[in-house]
Amino acid sequence: MKHIKLGDLDVSRIGLGAMPMNAFYTGKDTDEAEGIRTVHRALDLGITHIDTAEVYGPFTNEEFVAKALKGRRDQVVLASKFGFISHTGREGGLDSSPANIRIAVEGSLKRLATDYIGLYYQHRVDPDTPIEDTVGALAELVREGKIRHIGLSEAAADTVRRAHAVHPITALQTEYSLWSRDPETEILPTTRELGIGFVPWSPLGHGFLTGAIRSTDWFDEDDFRKNNPRFLPGNFEQNLRVADEVKAVADEAGATPAQVALAWLLAQGDDIAPIPGTKRVSHLEDNTAAADVELTAAQIEKLNNLTPASGERLDEAAMGLSNR
Repeated sequence: MKHIKLGDLDVSRIGLGAMPMNAFYTGKDTDEAEGIRTVHRALDLGITHIDTAEVYGPFTNEEFVAKALKGRRDQVVLASKFGFISHTGREGGLDSSPANIRIAVEGSLKRLATDYIGLYYQHRVDPDTPIEDTVGALAELVREGKIRHIGLSEAAADTVRRAHAVHPITALQTEYSLWSRDPETEILPTTRELGIGFVPWSPLGHGFLTGAIRSTDWFDEDDFRKNNPRFLPGNFEQNLRVADEVKAVADEAGATPAQVALAWLLAQGDDIAPIPGTKRVSHLEDNTAAADVELTAAQIEKLNNLTPASGERLDEAAMGLSNR
């Protein structure tokens, strides 16, 4: 497995998003044992970057990751996130106040069964707490050794600049894929100017770009994709064309659609480390093999010109929490 730098943090070129193991993407076949096998296989394949968050579950995903990493914690950069849950009693959920960060990090450290978190993200920007105060509190945690690196998620370019002026930001995590290319306008130029790594979440379009999802009937009622605009009737049928176009390039390249979608992301720069999420060994192996897929310039051009996705990438409430 190749490695890159997020800022000065060394990680595997492809990471593993743990969220689907037991949160949001529930599916009809959630299996903790298979999830643990998937994590173990990821380590065996050289993946050193595993991503979770306190809100996944909530809390149960961090506990799962700790269980899966037992005895192998030192093999990974463990990333987690705070800010969606208020531990101080603030109404509305979002809370990145220094007081809340203190409580949140102690909870995550306990659930993750570790004495430090490799990369600790603000999950969404808190409009009621200046980013300078949030990053100042995180910088104290760095000095205390509770976290090693600071990250932001779905933050706007100006917010990233203000945060980075307080303490170096190691990585920005934002949705980025063949059907969600918004970061290319302002975010990626900003992170590159500042030397900040970029971590695309949902690099496979919530699984859609794999071509395996041809109907929403498979989703459980609590699977968030049921209400994602791009999976709603009308948009869903239109977006099948996007998946078909990816598959056409995959057939030409002798790869799977998932591998092509990830290989396209990797071709966008050596500062990009996607974290495709999965709960199955077979999907993990497929995703990891993308690191060895070499797309031609003509294939990349075809992918650059895919039919635009129909519908917003997130629902209205979630979009309101992004890019601010």
